[in-house]
Amino acid sequence: MKKLLLGTLAITVTTLSCSLLNAQSDYSSMPDGLYHLDKTHASLTWKVSHLGLSNYTARFTHFDASLNFDPENIENSSLTATIDPRSLTTDYPRTEKKDFDKTLINSKRWFNATVFPRIRFVSTAITSLNETNVLVTGELTFLGVTKPISLNVTFNGAVAVQPFNGKPTLGFSATGVLQRSEFGLTTYIPNVGDKVTLLIEAEFAKGH
Repeated sequence: MKKLLLGTLAITVTTLSCSLLNAQSDYSSMPDGLYHLDKTHASLTWKVSHLGLSNYTARFTHFDASLNFDPENIENSSLTATIDPRSLTTDYPRTEKKDFDKTLINSKRWFNATVFPRIRFVSTAITSLNETNVLVTGELTFLGVTKPISLNVTFNGAVAVQPFNGKPTLGFSATGVLQRSEFGLTTYIPNVGDKVTLLIEAEFAKGH
């Protein structure tokens, strides 16, 4: 019986995988309109040089985004995103005497999230680079300062009906770089690098 159940499960998974691959769509065939971030399939990671020895990596766990999508002219699309800096998570060991994450979140020398509880990005232009890549330029507001940044975005794929949420879904990967000193965050530069690299994975589903 156990072998039968395992065999059935393997066939089901294989069938689902094959059907999903066959259902991949070109983005131009997807419906237009508002797409919302699927928070169960999204990540926002950043890294910064530490003494030139390694790239210290951390992430935000609470964020949201919406994509107004125009498949006929990608450059007419727009993107907005918000991040809760209080959701900052590192891999620094937590002890009874020190909560490193909380220090970064609340300290006026770092994220100062009590005063600035939201980070916001609003796109101002989307430029097509090739069939699968675009450059998204926008305004990032961080620590009360607004500066332009750009994201290099790769279109990974689209599914007309995503089998788990039942909705048209788009998938993207993105990278970007910002200089934290431009936003007034200069603590420990240059020992902790000025350049911050963003690594983003996201799926957007149409409608609510």
